[in-house]
Amino acid sequence: MVFGLSNEMNFFPDPRLGEPDGLFAIGGDLSPERLLEAYSIGAFPWYSFRSKGEDGPWWYCPMRRFVIFPDEIHVSHSMRTMLNKGECDVTFNHAFEDVIRGCAEHRIDEPGAWLGEDMIEAYSKLYAMGFAASVEIWKDGALVGGLYGVTIGNVFFGESMFSRIPGASKLALIHLARMMSKRGGLMIDCQFETPHLKSMGGRIISYEEYLEIIRRPQWIPPRGE
Repeated sequence: MVFGLSNEMNFFPDPRLGEPDGLFAIGGDLSPERLLEAYSIGAFPWYSFRSKGEDGPWWYCPMRRFVIFPDEIHVSHSMRTMLNKGECDVTFNHAFEDVIRGCAEHRIDEPGAWLGEDMIEAYSKLYAMGFAASVEIWKDGALVGGLYGVTIGNVFFGESMFSRIPGASKLALIHLARMMSKRGGLMIDCQFETPHLKSMGGRIISYEEYLEIIRRPQWIPPRGE
């Protein structure tokens, strides 16, 4: 079942009643309040070729959750070599808008592009409120990769990543996982399974286990390191 949302509807229906692919609601807006409510139950907005022409974002909440636990991050031989060379620098929350636009640059002109100006504006508002974060990878002073996502409680809800040199997005994910391990973060939500993320330690857990984790006491992500 897929529920219709209006801008005045400030709550979500039970995502357990949704479609097998996780789609459970269509409509509403991308206000910070709605986004935070969505992530608090494991839901997220998604634009795709299916949603073109529809009124508002499509909301997904898969019952099989693909996640990475920070202590389980897999560092391949090639990535270990890249880390040991030390040719790239990493920062947190130094260039959020540059990162989100980097994630959009290879998607915004594609059919079904989902990371347009409305999404950029929405997540930039969350960042200003302290509920979104970015990881930046630099080489010779230039931004060459990174990732961004939403931070609530113990969880980093990953949204997108990009690379301008081989391995940059993987490097960002490794640094994120290591930072979370040190600071009490429990889980990186990957939204959908991909071979890329599975190779880095991603695995499936149930929605019930997922909810139990995101409801644990809060950790505080770093700002401007």
